[in-house]
Amino acid sequence: MTKRVVVSAMCCALWVLTTGCGDECTDAFDCRADNGQPASGQEWTCNSNNECEQRPVEAPPPVDAGTDAGTGEEDAGTDAGVDAGTDTDAGTDAGTDTDAGTDAGSMSVPKDGACISSADCQPGLRCEGTPSLCQAMHVAVTATADTGGTFKALVMRYDTPGMVALTEDDTSSRYPRWGPGGNRIAFAQGAVEETAGRAAGELVLRDIPLAEGQATVLADGGTGNTESFRYMEWEPGTHLAYVRRNGASTSGISLVPTDGGAVVQATESGTFPDWSADGTTFAFSTATLGLSTSTVGGTPSPIAGSGESAEQPHYNRANNQLLFIRKDDAKPEGFDTSLFLIPVTGGTVQTIADFTTESVTGGSIDSYVANPIWSPDGSLVAYVRAYYSNPTGGSPELCGNAAATLCPTRSGNVLYVRRINTETGEGVEPEFSFVEGATLPSYSPDGRFLAYIKGGQVYVQQIDPATGQPASGVAAIVHPKGGYTVQTGAGDDHRPRWQPK
Repeated sequence: MTKRVVVSAMCCALWVLTTGCGDECTDAFDCRADNGQPASGQEWTCNSNNECEQRPVEAPPPVDAGTDAGTGEEDAGTDAGVDAGTDTDAGTDAGTDTDAGTDAGSMSVPKDGACISSADCQPGLRCEGTPSLCQAMHVAVTATADTGGTFKALVMRYDTPGMVALTEDDTSSRYPRWGPGGNRIAFAQGAVEETAGRAAGELVLRDIPLAEGQATVLADGGTGNTESFRYMEWEPGTHLAYVRRNGASTSGISLVPTDGGAVVQATESGTFPDWSADGTTFAFSTATLGLSTSTVGGTPSPIAGSGESAEQPHYNRANNQLLFIRKDDAKPEGFDTSLFLIPVTGGTVQTIADFTTESVTGGSIDSYVANPIWSPDGSLVAYVRAYYSNPTGGSPELCGNAAATLCPTRSGNVLYVRRINTETGEGVEPEFSFVEGATLPSYSPDGRFLAYIKGGQVYVQQIDPATGQPASGVAAIVHPKGGYTVQTGAGDDHRPRWQPK
């Protein structure tokens, strides 16, 4: 279907290629668009008075956006009640003074420099626009507006404070997902869950750069056979995958062709789809078989040895190993998930991060593992340990608050990283604590940054890709709330999503 959705004008919003708002410029692109290429050895800049001026070309300083401003604890976002059967290159160099070809593929071209492809650009940048320039990648999240509480799908440049909603006024949106190449983004819009008349809202697609009045509805509750669109995944897939919700059941995967065509039911049951690097194979989990794989138009095939309680698979796009969470019945109910790895062809299961328990006076402090993710080259795994006060005869409480009597001052969520041998899948070194109070880690496509959510805000930390440690002397970039609180409660549905490089 090709229904169009009217979107209000966004004065001074990201991507809209006009200056507006009464200023000569808002960024270097405006200056270049209005005045042409700068003199040799110079570059345009938009100064504090919103006026264009030229300055000598120089490499940008190291990323340093301030100190850690987050103080709040977040829900680890495992969404444990769900299923299991129950419930680009943007153009060519149009300039005459800058030779983009000299650095092709070198990752040496700085921000605002001319490029031929994203491989030319420094870490954190991608080649886009006309003329083609290296610009900061975007990150997309779901948040709630601090006034009114409406859910909003937001996008932001990873290195620049300021978020733009994909829907305006009181229209809700959530779960933004990038398409391959990074020039399109899809999200759920409108009603969350209303069984009468399948009022599930809509699955909407917008092009990047954003343009007024441009949005296409890909499916709604009727054509999508769902009461809400959950566990959506797109890049690098040829289709947008989502999990259907009907009554008490959140199970069964459907695929949407994003260039036109009808929704296809890919599986009768299952949840947590994740695409492999080939874009046509996906892994998922069911309550009775554990992990399985399937292809677009294919038949599901169980992964031998994963275990029937295995769930939430994540493809290593470098070698097709799968991360997954699995419960252990020998451990305390509710604090029994650990992180494992298995080749997609089946075989030996390896433990990456196990459940922990610490005996203390009055009970124990237990942790379970949640929200795992691979780095792009498959050499690092990031995940969250959620620590709980588990008193004898009492109710468990997330550490870090007064109700957690055994650990009121201890961080409830801790983001960990562990290095992995890309050939064998074994852990190379013990896990290490990356940051406390954080959840939902997400690696940039070039593996040089790790985004996460803390205290309702987005943080982006530059890392050493060889070790996974935070880059020495470089503080995390903090994106102020700006009227929004970034969400975490829906687990992987709320993980920050990086625009493909």
